[in-house]
Amino acid sequence: MIFSIARFSLYFQFVFLTLQGFDDHRVLALPKTSENYSLQMRPGAPFKIALFADLHFGEAETTDWGPGQDVNSKRVMNTVLDDETPDFVIYLGDVITANNILIANASLYWDQAISPTKSRGIPWASVFGNHDDALFEWPMEWFSAPGIPRLICPEANSTHSEACSFRGTHRLELMKHEIDHNALSFSKNGPKELWPSVSNYVLQVSSSDGPKSPVVYLYFLDSGGGSYPEVISTAQADWFRHKSDQINPDLRVPELIFWHIPSRAYKKVAPRFGIHRPCVGLINKEGVAAQKAELGIMKLLTKRPSVKAIFVGHNHGLDWCCPNEKLWLCFARHTGYGGYGDWARGARILEITQKPFSVKSWIRMEDNVVHSRVVLSP
Repeated sequence: MIFSIARFSLYFQFVFLTLQGFDDHRVLALPKTSENYSLQMRPGAPFKIALFADLHFGEAETTDWGPGQDVNSKRVMNTVLDDETPDFVIYLGDVITANNILIANASLYWDQAISPTKSRGIPWASVFGNHDDALFEWPMEWFSAPGIPRLICPEANSTHSEACSFRGTHRLELMKHEIDHNALSFSKNGPKELWPSVSNYVLQVSSSDGPKSPVVYLYFLDSGGGSYPEVISTAQADWFRHKSDQINPDLRVPELIFWHIPSRAYKKVAPRFGIHRPCVGLINKEGVAAQKAELGIMKLLTKRPSVKAIFVGHNHGLDWCCPNEKLWLCFARHTGYGGYGDWARGARILEITQKPFSVKSWIRMEDNVVHSRVVLSP
């Protein structure tokens, strides 16, 4: 499942990605290499990122309402993309609900989830959540009187019979599919020594002057769940330390961090009743469902002044940002109609400017309303 560099880096070509229907929106994707992926800011313009969290495509696919939720999720993404015209999209985990998908067709649902972004020519990156490679869960109503579950599969002599699998689709398979079939994807398999934790990588956003002028580094970490425990391991923390020291040794370039399941630090800063300053947000409807253990990553990040903010999903009823020492801990907004909760859907937006550097954020809702504006870095 090794990522094929030959698809991109051997050609060393600059590719302009122009949004369909938006003639003035253009972002330059620099050549991808094994060591670094780089996106370049447009001259005189900020760099805008849309975070799509907890889409849960494929949930309850055998019901009438399941496919309808996917249609609604696409509508939310289309609204956000049309209103905000971002330069980049980040899929912040739980893109699919693998534990509800009957056969090994997870990649088909993954393709549906990224289709609004892909159709507009916007580059994107993804990080895994706890549902993306979860094993199939047999509904009780499928069990017959003798206790044997019915197999809802193609006939044995069908050409599709080999797709009848309930084992789930592994992270490496999902990532390989995304990379192999999408030149616009900036996702990566991450270092082999961290597998089965897969989506661990860094992207560079460069100034309009070129790749030798980084404006911000975007770090992606796989917070587990599904096929293995919900943690960011000591090995992942070590990888971050070595990688960040290598590419940003003087801490001069700001850094933003993205993973799916909130760390335990989120529980410490969570507002108890409503949302009050210095926290900013609109919904605070549940407790923080944190990772199972804290194994060192937060200690590294809080001591690193170049790290400005961490962004997570997972909790559908939370959308706040709260300060934690010198960095911000932020939730995205539940984007998909799959998953629990009936709160209105939306997406967190990030806007990065170069001179002077700043990170601003707000939430764009499915009804076009904007709220919860906050400055995350001066």
